[in-house]
Amino acid sequence: MIHKQQQQQRNNHHRHTTLMPGSIVHDEIQIIKTLGVGAYGKVYLGQDLKTKQRYAIKALQQRQLDDHQRALQRNEMILHSKLIHPNVIRLERIIKHNECVHMVLEHCAEGDLFSAITERNLYHGNHALIRQVFLQLIDAVQYCHQQHVYHRDLKPENILVFDNGRTLKIADFGLATSQAIAKDFGCGSTFYFSPECQGDDVHLSNGYATAPNDIWSLGVILVNLAASRNPWRQACLDDDTFRAYLADRDYLLKVLPISRELNGIIKRIFCIDPKRRISLEELRESILHCKYFTRTSQVERAETNTSCKLQNIFPLTPPTTPGEAANERLAGGFFPPTPGSCSSFISSSEHDNGGHELATPAASNSSCQDHCVSKLATCSSQRLDIRSTSLWKALQQQQQSPMPLSTSPSPPISP
Repeated sequence: MIHKQQQQQRNNHHRHTTLMPGSIVHDEIQIIKTLGVGAYGKVYLGQDLKTKQRYAIKALQQRQLDDHQRALQRNEMILHSKLIHPNVIRLERIIKHNECVHMVLEHCAEGDLFSAITERNLYHGNHALIRQVFLQLIDAVQYCHQQHVYHRDLKPENILVFDNGRTLKIADFGLATSQAIAKDFGCGSTFYFSPECQGDDVHLSNGYATAPNDIWSLGVILVNLAASRNPWRQACLDDDTFRAYLADRDYLLKVLPISRELNGIIKRIFCIDPKRRISLEELRESILHCKYFTRTSQVERAETNTSCKLQNIFPLTPPTTPGEAANERLAGGFFPPTPGSCSSFISSSEHDNGGHELATPAASNSSCQDHCVSKLATCSSQRLDIRSTSLWKALQQQQQSPMPLSTSPSPPISP
């Protein structure tokens, strides 16, 4: 849920004072142009008057903020200032000037990962590059967690690209927290946050673990890199594709151009129970040894040949009892969707459902009839009301009635 104070702060950008090109900040930095406007401030391109070094200047308005809003800004600056890592954007210094706090940040001329995926098509099918940059993200997130900093808004728009896509750096710690367990549900962006951070009657009292939530977000980014799509719009039962994934955990392999190797990794990332979700150490090891990420005809032939050879030696997966399968699918419960996100920089899709998003596969009856089992769908022959009942409780009343899926075709991969 989004607190009223957070919603109010989201609207504060309408009242921000604009720095015009040529303006001088604290006799140190000259403003060149505006780079972007976010919910919590404006970002400018600036140049140091002495060194001529260029920086991104994030201007945070101090006027008309209540104590809670000031605390959020202070939290961002404190947490970001703790981080010194080659794959985290550097916070060079902080300048207070004319009722604004200016965060002087490392500048990136190449833009963000979203544009690199959707406009420049740098990663699709480039297995070595996907492996290289995703390992960087794992290392950066692991470092942040070691410093007790949990990002909570990992997404391509908050990851900046250097060296023609060969280096990635995490940015925007506006929603970061030092708390390993948080109770401010709904923080992040709907495409990327985990089921547990959306809150339900199981987690509302105890909160959710922020480290596994970041790992879930990394999983969505991994799908973005390999397939140029999002796996779903939101990890909740209102989402057809997410429901289909819960009914058949190989579903994404059937609707997205991902390799079998990657599918195995993704299933461990998208484990519903955060306590059983893959750790960053295990994820790093899995990515390091993953040969293929994007599925092409060549990759499919190679994986089929490997599969045939392995089947002559031992089964690809150990046998699973129906009870174990149900627990694997349903452990942890599922939670109702929230009406929005509290991302500090809002993409146009969150405002108006516009084009600033990666396409998501639609669930199809023709491809899913076999695996739409419905331990997910009904309680006592009635469709589950996810707004009032936790699926964790529904586990006690497992039924077999299928939940209908969308018949709309899968959208094309975004350019």
